[in-house]
Amino acid sequence: MKIESGKEGDFVNVPGKQAVSLEEFYRMRETTDRVLEYIDGAVLMSPSPSTQHQRISGRLHVQLFHFLEGKPCEVFHAPFDIELKNERIEGKKIVVPDLTVICDRSGLTDTKFVGVPTLIIEILSPSNQAYDLVFKLNLYMQYGVGEYWIVNPMHSVVQIYSLNDDEQYEQAGVWKETGMAYSRALDGFSVDVEQLFRP
Repeated sequence: MKIESGKEGDFVNVPGKQAVSLEEFYRMRETTDRVLEYIDGAVLMSPSPSTQHQRISGRLHVQLFHFLEGKPCEVFHAPFDIELKNERIEGKKIVVPDLTVICDRSGLTDTKFVGVPTLIIEILSPSNQAYDLVFKLNLYMQYGVGEYWIVNPMHSVVQIYSLNDDEQYEQAGVWKETGMAYSRALDGFSVDVEQLFRP
């Protein structure tokens, strides 16, 4: 299967048709420098990050890194594999979030994290909005990721979803252009939205 046949933000193969094995997936990765994700036999190619995407990712990583220094949690930036694992859910899902905060380090291996992160941040690109806004939101909620941040550089918006007592996501807040976006999962962590989106 040729990676080049897939468009940015699209599945390289259609879910439900010609499922790719995990071994094939890892072989596909060796043929490209693009970020590939694996969802139950389907492979998705992420778009190349824009300049603004990289600025935002870098700013968030620096803030999280300093905030978490000396604490039990740790932040990882893409590309770093997260193999979602929940005993109640079958299938194999390997995602590569833009930023991941891990507080249960027992799932860390030399090459990836296996388990459920405490917090995930995805930065939208024009071609992956539906994937991050709908598919990944439901996927992360299903696996029990405590908090999910969706950062939209096109509209200067930060949306935060937190897992409630019923294990459903509720919108913890929406910030457009200004204000302090704050985390429920990481007590005391907040981000100046205006500074986050500055050119």
